[in-house]
Amino acid sequence: MTVPMSSMMTCMEDLKDLLPVEAVRLDVRAPDWREAIGAAGRLMVETGATTDEYTREMVANVEENGPYIVIAPGVAFAHSRPSPAVLTTGMSWVRLAEPVEFGHESNDPVTLVVALAAKDTAAHTSAMASLARLLGDPDTAAALAAAPTPEALHAVLTGDGAEASEPSAGPEPSAASGPRAASLHKILTVCGNGVGTSLFLKNTLEQVLDRWGWSRFVTVEATDTISAKGKASEAVVLLTSREIARTLGDVGRPVKVVQDFTSTAEVDAVLRDTYDV
Repeated sequence: MTVPMSSMMTCMEDLKDLLPVEAVRLDVRAPDWREAIGAAGRLMVETGATTDEYTREMVANVEENGPYIVIAPGVAFAHSRPSPAVLTTGMSWVRLAEPVEFGHESNDPVTLVVALAAKDTAAHTSAMASLARLLGDPDTAAALAAAPTPEALHAVLTGDGAEASEPSAGPEPSAASGPRAASLHKILTVCGNGVGTSLFLKNTLEQVLDRWGWSRFVTVEATDTISAKGKASEAVVLLTSREIARTLGDVGRPVKVVQDFTSTAEVDAVLRDTYDV
């Protein structure tokens, strides 16, 4: 699938609006995961997106739900629910000087903490789509890791310095072996709050569905753990992290774990297993 330039640029502009260069810090030293989240939270306070209370809410989210926010090897996406502590939707970006353990089984240690504060569940979706594509592209991820200054990193993020390439699609299964238009399927992507990591996974899954030509047959909804239990009967499968899968328990539908929420290859494999293709 080729992403139209106009669509990519719109996403880049949204990301640029939500993540100002003043909210980017490199080579930050943090002794543990709480301090790493604290550094990202302070940047959102300094740029007027949140109050200090929101930083405490992000920490409490991990304490309550576990390190599911570590969405890919070395990458944590810190966030919490929309709350009065969020003044305006915004983000921050902290690249750590030394890696920090969050307690994730496969994606530790973390060298990058991206934080999100959302006023609602919809305002930031296009920015999340853009960020998921950027972090899932090896060349762009390498450029972000090597950027020497916040300005250089911001240029890569906003499309001024590099453009993400589309990963190889690999063998494409026949639509005849999958869902039919007459029976539209739903897949739920689930996280603790429904506004952060589940959107990352939703965007990665939609990239795979687009390449397969199945977007007409399968809808993807990002949701939180509480809502997912009520909506599970509508879904063919639920995709989530190992920590959230434990929280969900038996919901009457298959719950499949994805370790790297930015990996189209891993999501492709999970989707093939789901539909036996």
